[in-house]
Amino acid sequence: MNATAFDVLVVGLGPGGAAAALAAARAGLSVLAVDKRRQIGEPVQCAEFVPLPMGRYAKPALVQQIAGMRSILPSGAIERSDFPGLMVDRAAFDQAIATEASRNGALLRVQTALKDLHARRGEAVLRGANGQTEVARYRVLIAADGPHSPVARLIGWPALPTVETRQYSLPLFRSYTDTDIWLSDAYPGGYAWLFPKGNVANVGLGADPRLLPDMKRPLETLCVQLAGEGLVGRAILARTGGAIPVGGMRRSLVHENILFVGDAAGLTHPITGAGIASAVLSGEKAGQAAAAFLAGRAGALAEFDEDMRDEFEDSLARAVARRQWLMERWHTPAARLDATHKRGWVAFREYFAA
Repeated sequence: MNATAFDVLVVGLGPGGAAAALAAARAGLSVLAVDKRRQIGEPVQCAEFVPLPMGRYAKPALVQQIAGMRSILPSGAIERSDFPGLMVDRAAFDQAIATEASRNGALLRVQTALKDLHARRGEAVLRGANGQTEVARYRVLIAADGPHSPVARLIGWPALPTVETRQYSLPLFRSYTDTDIWLSDAYPGGYAWLFPKGNVANVGLGADPRLLPDMKRPLETLCVQLAGEGLVGRAILARTGGAIPVGGMRRSLVHENILFVGDAAGLTHPITGAGIASAVLSGEKAGQAAAAFLAGRAGALAEFDEDMRDEFEDSLARAVARRQWLMERWHTPAARLDATHKRGWVAFREYFAA
């Protein structure tokens, strides 16, 4: 079996993996970054919203700005809050970071899957589009391979708890600068949303499949409602969906010379599902940590873990606690009360109360 050697192997070329490859390549390391998909960033499994600090990455993919968020409670009461951000073409967003990594010297391969891992030897077995396998030797591996991380599975780490999402893209009939969030027992373990993207609306929902095995019906009911209000059209332009980790950070983000970033690290917010910014930041920091480690700073990988905990652990721990609190109330009378959802959603001060 052919073998090649690199300083850094990145598994997964979403925003976290692409940012990691870019940071490592900029530091002068030899980088191989692989993704099992045919095309980086596709299919899109995202509502395509990014916070303002991601603006420097969003420029090539920017569609429109977002001003606020309307949180719609079971009673019909609406809370509007400032929620500035950007709607992007998510595929173009991922591709732009990956392209910059390539320009800086990273070798990118699509249709290339991780099939086996010999962590002690620093060897990964990869299978390409033609079915042939090769061995990639690495000094540091960065796992950016999503909520069902094959890297985690191959080193014997537990699977992350997830919820499922389903989303339709529909024609949007008027200019819209708010995101709409529906909080309801109809979406147990999650919520429903509308994110405006130019002349398109991304309308979707997330839910715990144990509580809502069929998400198609409530999503279609919401789409019919919005169409009846004249906000969106009935034609479905695109369908997507996927898993979102909701268990908070892994106990460790480092295993020997393997670093975990983004969804694979459990950095996605367990209440909102937001994960792009944390993926990019953790990817950047992982690439920089790899460079420092390979330059001789023995504690650099442990410092990466500490930095990510300082950045994310408190907010993720609060979200996990709120999620567990809500799980005890879905499909009970409490789930029909506005007060319950105020305590469980980030737009309300009750969410942040002790």
